[in-house]
Amino acid sequence: MNPIDELKKLTSTFSGDGELFVTAEHVPSALTPEPFKRLLVHDYHMTVAMEEFHGTSVCVHVLDRKLDGDIYCRKILLSRKDNGKVVQFGLVRFDLSVVVPEVRTEILEERTPLGRILINYNVLRHIDLGAILQLQAGPELARLFSCPVGATAFGRLATIFCNRRPAVDLLEVAAPVE
Repeated sequence: MNPIDELKKLTSTFSGDGELFVTAEHVPSALTPEPFKRLLVHDYHMTVAMEEFHGTSVCVHVLDRKLDGDIYCRKILLSRKDNGKVVQFGLVRFDLSVVVPEVRTEILEERTPLGRILINYNVLRHIDLGAILQLQAGPELARLFSCPVGATAFGRLATIFCNRRPAVDLLEVAAPVE
């Protein structure tokens, strides 16, 4: 996988909302600085990583969505439940044909973070970390994170396999940490 091509593919799903990134560069996992290494370089759900790091549960906010047959895409923010501070931006492309109807229904209700749903339903899953990215926030991401344009953020591209089938392609960007 070429990380920059995959990033362009995911971001093109919701084009026209403004520039997310000024620059994007692939960085080796081993060179990812803390705390972003702890937040991003792992093979478990970002929901869990964010909740552990911030010491509180997170809420999902769906900014946009598209559903075409079984392919569901959404642009999301995760925020801290205790104070509402945004901790993550994400783009998700999910092949809903790989999950049972109850899981599909809960995902489409858009009330619970995706990782929490898959954990709660005990969906057999494996997360394949594709790449770590160092990003400079463009105007849209800066607005969503309440940070300056050009601020450095780190994200990851990953694929979630559900029931041994590739089901979810993700871009997950951790908010800059003060």
